[in-house]
Amino acid sequence: MNKKLLITGASGKVGWSLTSKLRETGRYEIAATDLEADAGRGIAALDMTDPDAVRAAARGMDAILHIGWAEDDEDFLGKVLPVNVTGAYHIYEAARECGVSRVVFASSNHATGFYSAEERVEPEDPYRPDSFYGLSKCYIELLGRLYADKHGISSINVRIGNYPGNRPPASKRALKIWISERDLASLFACCVDADPSFDFLSLYGTSANAHNYYDIGYLKELIGYEPQDDAEALREEAERLYGELKDDELPLQGGGITRR
Repeated sequence: MNKKLLITGASGKVGWSLTSKLRETGRYEIAATDLEADAGRGIAALDMTDPDAVRAAARGMDAILHIGWAEDDEDFLGKVLPVNVTGAYHIYEAARECGVSRVVFASSNHATGFYSAEERVEPEDPYRPDSFYGLSKCYIELLGRLYADKHGISSINVRIGNYPGNRPPASKRALKIWISERDLASLFACCVDADPSFDFLSLYGTSANAHNYYDIGYLKELIGYEPQDDAEALREEAERLYGELKDDELPLQGGGITRR
């Protein structure tokens, strides 16, 4: 029987890529949602600030891929808190109330952006957010920890590196944290299908990049993730497409967002 998946933020770059690629596999029954409906792409309307609507959407699902996000680092009180943080709370509460066994959250490398670019950061290392955006990702990862410990909901956080859609990386920093479209879909599928005994897991979501900031080799044995692509192999294509790659390599892993 195909697993039933609720996907939030399905109209966005990451959300739509996952929705379309996971649909293509034929292994999942997907309920795609976003703030505004898109009938042409099979996306229903869902306001994450409405707990009743979130609960209704979660009913009968095997897993939730929580991708929905308001990207506005300047308006922390007006948008980040009510949409991102409160919305995530509604997702986890709906999972608890409706018996959803797993939530896979689209987190970010910016949860640890203040580590040196020379350090090899592990998912278990302390948080070092580089922005309000990164801070809210940290909070929601911890929300998943709480619901895993207290309510038995399997919570997996995917700290996505650089995802430019179906395009090669456009900067020197992106070469180290890029993830391709097919690797992104493969990784989230692995998270959905991972052993139910995983109560909580955080990981970095990148392709098999030659100069990766993060060690992801262990994910093959842990959840079956075997990335097929390497940003470095696309360097020449990227230079033909963009010209000289943007030189955004800074001493800190978060890049330009870490500037004071």
